[in-house]
Amino acid sequence: MAGNRSRKQVRESRALGIALTPKAVRYFEKRPYGPGEHGRSRRRQESDYAVRLKEKQRLRAQYYIREAQMVRAFEEARKEKGLSGENLVELLEMRLDALVLRAGFARTMPQARQEVVHRHILVDGKIVDRPSFRVKPGQVIQVKPKSQTTVPFQVAAAGAHRDVLPDVPPYLEVELEKLKATLVRRPKRAEVPVICDVQMVVEYYSR
Repeated sequence: MAGNRSRKQVRESRALGIALTPKAVRYFEKRPYGPGEHGRSRRRQESDYAVRLKEKQRLRAQYYIREAQMVRAFEEARKEKGLSGENLVELLEMRLDALVLRAGFARTMPQARQEVVHRHILVDGKIVDRPSFRVKPGQVIQVKPKSQTTVPFQVAAAGAHRDVLPDVPPYLEVELEKLKATLVRRPKRAEVPVICDVQMVVEYYSR
């Protein structure tokens, strides 16, 4: 089952042109072209719609969220001051599962999500089991004490995931050995380690 899922993620990574998992990174190094028999041939000119759709799918895949969640976040982003696309990424980045990943408590977004769902994560000392929970600046995320003694979290505390994750972004303060992180302030789009042309995403949803 896990093998199937990981193959599916590699295939999705190839289709979207971004590595969604560490395994996909290795795959890209070997075969830097899209899936299917025509993956190697010169890409045909994609329509504007296809280009925008692909950018939207890329952003969605990086946060591992459903379309309905993406639409809700976009509606909220549009109501805020400033650029809708940048707001969208900033709002998505404040999801609990995203911050659990950035802090280095997990290796991939699906794993971060699982840690939250399985009630291993506390926010300000209370268990939160919703990956979509919006963390507010100043709030503290921590692996619950009982879970900290388990092997997967001891591995994380030793910094084992740092080799595949980007550097800890400036909006997050992390004490990895204590499996503790604080969202210091709202992220800025430029600091968020996702690959996406946000303007294309805005155009997709504004059509």
